[in-house]
Amino acid sequence: MKEVKVEVIGPEPSCVRCQAAKKAVEKAAEKLKQAGFMVKVEKANIMSREIVQKYGVLVSPSIAINNTIKIMGRVPSPEEVEKLIMEAAR
Repeated sequence: MKEVKVEVIGPEPSCVRCQAAKKAVEKAAEKLKQAGFMVKVEKANIMSREIVQKYGVLVSPSIAINNTIKIMGRVPSPEEVEKLIMEAAR
């Protein structure tokens, strides 16, 4: 099974919405790890030139899964993140 990389993109320090998005991602990742999925969660700074050039995002929180933006400008539910990670793992 391939590893799924999930990036939570937002400012440093994190705003409340970005913290909530990261919690949702971590909750989904933890559940999937128990089911045998390999999930790597990272925090990316939206103020970084590299991140803006890589993804073109200007709205936070944004969530990228395997280098593709899946959610932008809102806090997802852990269930929604879980579904997106499972799709990416296929």
